[in-house]
Amino acid sequence: MKKHPIRILALALMLSGGVSSATLAQRPQQQAQSQQKQDPVIQNIIKMATENSQLEQLGHELMDGVGPRLVGTPQMKEAADWAVNKYKGWGIDARIENYGEWRGWERGITHIDMVHPRVQSLEGMQLAWSPSTSSKGVTAEVITMPDFADSLAFQRWLPSVKGKIVMISMNQPSGRPEYNWKEFATEESFEKMKKVRDEQNEAYRKRIAATGKTARTLPVALENAGAAGIVMSNWSQGFGVNKIFSAYTKKIPTVDLSLEDYGMLYRLAENGSKPRIKVVAESKHSKKPVPTFNTIAEIKGSEKPDEYVILSAHFDSWDGATGATDNGTGTILMMEVMRILKQVYPNPKRTILVGHWGSEEQGLNGSRAFVEDHPEIVKNTQAVLNQDNGTGRVANISGQGFLHAYDYMGRWLNAVPREITKDIQTSYPGFPGGGGSDHASFIPHDVPAFMLSSLSWSYGNYTWHTNRDTYDKIVFDDVRSNVILTAILAYMASEEPELVPRERSVMPVNPRTGEQMSWPQARPATRKGGLD
Repeated sequence: MKKHPIRILALALMLSGGVSSATLAQRPQQQAQSQQKQDPVIQNIIKMATENSQLEQLGHELMDGVGPRLVGTPQMKEAADWAVNKYKGWGIDARIENYGEWRGWERGITHIDMVHPRVQSLEGMQLAWSPSTSSKGVTAEVITMPDFADSLAFQRWLPSVKGKIVMISMNQPSGRPEYNWKEFATEESFEKMKKVRDEQNEAYRKRIAATGKTARTLPVALENAGAAGIVMSNWSQGFGVNKIFSAYTKKIPTVDLSLEDYGMLYRLAENGSKPRIKVVAESKHSKKPVPTFNTIAEIKGSEKPDEYVILSAHFDSWDGATGATDNGTGTILMMEVMRILKQVYPNPKRTILVGHWGSEEQGLNGSRAFVEDHPEIVKNTQAVLNQDNGTGRVANISGQGFLHAYDYMGRWLNAVPREITKDIQTSYPGFPGGGGSDHASFIPHDVPAFMLSSLSWSYGNYTWHTNRDTYDKIVFDDVRSNVILTAILAYMASEEPELVPRERSVMPVNPRTGEQMSWPQARPATRKGGLD
């Protein structure tokens, strides 16, 4: 572990009796407070972010107006056009950069009704890129999958799915999330529930494994056997939340049902009631692939225009809801930072560029393509500031394995108001990110790229890729705090006299293998997506 020079100085001074440790601890904070009071740019950033915020309006226009931004959909292009027009209205140059093509698709009306043994409308939706039904829909009996001894037994059963709608998810034993059980149940009841749940999970895992298929190939096998549709329920361990991802079928609809309605149908089918449902899942498929792209805006540098500070947030989303916290909040955060900097710091030393990346959800494709297509920018990038994981105020910043990150990131953070940074945990040099979000596209090229990691706000259960990721889940006070943080960091990075060092830290030994870990390697962008 590298020794920190400030700590060495502190020890020497304390031993000599020259200064107390408390005085040393106070000095950086006092200097930072002095800089905040004296620097008009920092003062104006704080003033504009708090007194003239446009976050609520930007969030409304993007999430409520445009809606979800699934790659290959018209809404993704509509969002890009909206952002470019916003930037131009603020006097900021902006453009759309195509880097490939994707399967074109547009969500239509989904309506799912149980029509036997009684009539009830069900809560659910078609998955992304699901094949369409006609406007009349598909009506058929719903069946579950039995236990199979092996894949041969599965093959013998397959003909029985013809004309049926097949349920392929496990029926959850309880629709109450674990925290709710923990709060109200007796200890004995709680432990019993967990035991039942774990046993059912394991039994269903074995049931699927016995088919010889995976989550990706099972729906295709059922489709090829003549099934009329696929029903699943990808519960997200919270009240009313399901993960909404993509369909793997090519001709028959794949829909996701709420835990509650899925459980009801499952029990009816298992108990011999032969439930029937009607599925209307209209969608539009483009005959030709559509362009996939990044949306770029920049404020040109006045002294070093060929050096860059990059603001980073992916623009695309899954489309179970409107992509508010993944990553609408990151998007409007970076847009607001650019708007404010254009007003209070119109002639930055270095070019400040914002990348609203496309197709992050399918593998960081937009940022990877940008890195591949712009080596001249990458080699002269001062820092990348990326935000992606929800609406919460930033709580963690890692040095991402860069040996000297503690020095320059520490200085930049000292310029941020203490009420914003006091709860931010930093780890230096940290460990380089190999994936997860777009900062990881830059790290293999030795670009100091930092994830501004947020407080949870139950992100993993309630909004990440779910049907409930909507405008009302945004905590605007936290996003405003992040605007101030990010704008000041961008300003400080731009004003830094020279490009910061990019020296890597020595990677640790993997305790499992006994071998030294390696720095992440660059991965190519997918430039033709969903076309197979």
